Amino acid sequence: MENIPLAERLRPKDFDSFAGQKHLVGKNASLRQLIESGKIPSMILWGPPGVGKTTLAKIISNYAGRRFYTLSAISSGVKDVREVISKAREQNLFAAGSAVLFIDEIHRFSKSQQDSLLGAVEDGTIVLIGATTENPSFEVITPLLSRCQVYILESLGEDELKILAQKATSEYETSNNRSIKIEEYDALFRFSGGDARKLYNIIELIANSEKSPKIEINNKIVSEVLQKHINVYDKGGEQHYDVISAFIKTVRGSDPNAAVYWLARMLDGGEDILFIARRLLVLAAEDIGLANPNALLLANACFDAVNKIGMPEARILLSECTIYLACSPKSNSAYMAIEKALELVRNKGSLPVPLHLRNAPTNLMKQIGYGNDYVYPHDFEHHFTFQNYMPDAIIGTTLYEPASNQKEAEFRSRLIAFWDKTYRF
Repeated sequence: MENIPLAERLRPKDFDSFAGQKHLVGKNASLRQLIESGKIPSMILWGPPGVGKTTLAKIISNYAGRRFYTLSAISSGVKDVREVISKAREQNLFAAGSAVLFIDEIHRFSKSQQDSLLGAVEDGTIVLIGATTENPSFEVITPLLSRCQVYILESLGEDELKILAQKATSEYETSNNRSIKIEEYDALFRFSGGDARKLYNIIELIANSEKSPKIEINNKIVSEVLQKHINVYDKGGEQHYDVISAFIKTVRGSDPNAAVYWLARMLDGGEDILFIARRLLVLAAEDIGLANPNALLLANACFDAVNKIGMPEARILLSECTIYLACSPKSNSAYMAIEKALELVRNKGSLPVPLHLRNAPTNLMKQIGYGNDYVYPHDFEHHFTFQNYMPDAIIGTTLYEPASNQKEAEFRSRLIAFWDKTYRF
């Protein structure tokens, strides 16, 4: 019993012991009345971590007396979905009511993985309960979302967290024959952030860190203990930002070994794979840039493929892209150019477009000089002829400065040959 985590030992078994979410599971709440009547619709439970989405799914299944299957979108694929559906079809022949399939973090399922659920949900083979921390309107495909009710779970308030903390200390005292007294709650509430599971874990961590038979918990002790035992990866907290920062800096620093390590840390911690793919896209443009324009093409292809395939195979795509970007030559010249240009716009305001660059769709515009003296570059050798393209007030301003790499060395030579009167590097 002691080996079972405190959060699991305290998991509620019925609606009456469920903390919070009274708008869903209170005595007269619509969802509770629906479940107690035996009618279970397919649904999406949307809310922050640790508010009871998994627990609620299990309670719903228990009330209905249905078989309960569970999959994690982080580690399951289409094959796993099909195996559960096959089992459900076989067992539905001998049992009353459709089986319940609970998918944790359903927003991490790719489109093809979500598509594989549609038929079974439509024909009643399974009742789907999906849990997500992300807005289902953006993360769940429309055909599947249209077949599900969406229920929103809210973060737990201080009164609810206090009741849970007292339950935790009581359970720990009973199981370990040690007394716990909570003198202050502020730090507990702050570090748990409305997450019941995190609250239980903090209390258990502090209790296990103390050798005295009498344990006291106050704000100072909570802060000190947590500083020594930072979570391995918390995708909603400080570690999320620290690890993604390390990942970005190691790719920028051309270290593929460290980059893959930090990628693994994020994947193992359950980071959103599309978040990682988006960061690779930004890295490709900001840090590799014109030194290797193919990097952006690969990063974009990686994003599309990750979105289609999902985990666990997406880890391979992310690894390939990460290594390629880390090993690529680096340049931030495009990033610096747009930053300089934006600063120039802010300082100089909306400078007028030179007349020869303006479009002249009407006779009046032609009469006042719009488009006059514009020279068509393709009529000349090398498809170039010298003319001014900048507003008069900033002629000769250099915003793009080619970096020192093979590709941009070619750009530099070409620009100097064409723009020797204005470009000075």
